[in-house]
Amino acid sequence: MPLSPDDLLARLRERGIAYKLYEHPPVLTVEAMMAVCGDIAGAHTKNLFLRDGKKTYFLVTLRHDAQVDLKAFRSVLGARGGLSFASSDALREQLGVESGAVSPLAAFNAAPGSVRVFVEDRLLEAERINVHPLVSTRTLGLVPADLLAALRDEGHEPTPFALPATLPEEAGSTAA
Repeated sequence: MPLSPDDLLARLRERGIAYKLYEHPPVLTVEAMMAVCGDIAGAHTKNLFLRDGKKTYFLVTLRHDAQVDLKAFRSVLGARGGLSFASSDALREQLGVESGAVSPLAAFNAAPGSVRVFVEDRLLEAERINVHPLVSTRTLGLVPADLLAALRDEGHEPTPFALPATLPEEAGSTAA
């Protein structure tokens, strides 16, 4: 049974992790999130739930305005075979969330080692990172070090990464 958003917040409080909670209408895309939450201080995120040809799952958190070329990104993640977006069924089964509510905190619902967690290095330089706490109607502002510590406490070792440079001829496989 996946954690509820309130259970997640309780876990963070039990660990002494401070956060700022914002309630808002549902936001299902980065564009909608920025329209509703863009004035919240801190770095805003986009989150990708991906899988490779060997059915390894990757939960990737990037700055909201990052452009990702999946072909160039394969080597960053260590993906084997093709890299694609995981299905909505896999999203529910692995992370216990619906599309639009994906964030690094969804790893709390995944068994340790079942999903590889990656966080863009530019986010770790921000004063705060804004992420959804398992629902698209709330946003949490967290200190990056606290987010990483919480993930480690849940058995997930987040991997910082830098986005690879995209070659012009590879632009056809860009995901926003």
